[in-house]
Amino acid sequence: MKNNVVLIGMPGVGKSTLGVVLAKELGFEFVDADLLIQKRENRLLKEIIAEDGVDGFLKIENDVNASINTDKTVIATGGSVIYGAEAMEHLKEIGTVVYLKLDYETLDSRLGSLKGRGVVLKDGQTLKSLYEERIPLYEKYADLIVDEQGLNLEETLTSVLKSLR
Repeated sequence: MKNNVVLIGMPGVGKSTLGVVLAKELGFEFVDADLLIQKRENRLLKEIIAEDGVDGFLKIENDVNASINTDKTVIATGGSVIYGAEAMEHLKEIGTVVYLKLDYETLDSRLGSLKGRGVVLKDGQTLKSLYEERIPLYEKYADLIVDEQGLNLEETLTSVLKSLR
């Protein structure tokens, strides 16, 4: 295992929730990349997207994630981090990238308003089309894939720990 664990996946898969518990279990620090973006920009994610547009947000997200410099840390990324090649190359260098995979139906039932969550959606894009667009990218960058289908938090944690060993 590399010094860091990087969690990627769709919004609503539980990257931050699992990340905190995983960090405690490993004795690691925890970083939420979305919070780093908000701190740097002094704006909420949805405000950045509204004011700078999707492309502006993705550039900021790429820059912030490409500059994360940690050791023994679980990093929960935003769902759109996989659009940033520099960020993903950097994250793969510093950590083991774990894709938290969830089927569309479960994901759809977990998510409320995407706009309110600061999710990057292009004009006319639906959750389904976003899901289908991102899956190949998550799989491309993942060192490990953990399928959360039918698992609760504890079971997902066990599965991630097993995969890391």
